[in-house]
Amino acid sequence: MASLASSLQSLKLSSSPFTHGSTPLSSLSKPISLPNTKKPGLVPAIRAMKTMQGRVVCATSDKTVAVEVTRLAPHPKYKRRVRMKKKYQAHDPENEFKVGDVVRLEKSRPISKTKSFIALPVLKRNDLGIPMESQQRMVVY
Repeated sequence: MASLASSLQSLKLSSSPFTHGSTPLSSLSKPISLPNTKKPGLVPAIRAMKTMQGRVVCATSDKTVAVEVTRLAPHPKYKRRVRMKKKYQAHDPENEFKVGDVVRLEKSRPISKTKSFIALPVLKRNDLGIPMESQQRMVVY
């Protein structure tokens, strides 16, 4: 007991400026805040499911094409993968796409009540200018 009392005496709580509210709050130092390292404008946008590929099925409207997108999804009951089709209205500003063309749909702001995609041409694999192996001439010496 005596050692506990002597250790409490050695602490000298009365010498602290915080006891009994003796220090005004204005004289206390403010907490140091770390600088904000995250810039809200530099965060990359997440581009999940914003582009699709489909075939033009109707091009009679002005600046609008109907594109049918086919995807494989598991059947709800039988769990086998089945083809699911859905039609989207897409904006075609120059009326460049005809029925049967393969286009890429890119999500954009709503253009009308049913249009929120823009139709873009699909780059084929050989659009890079490199001839495919089957197209190269075989040179025999």
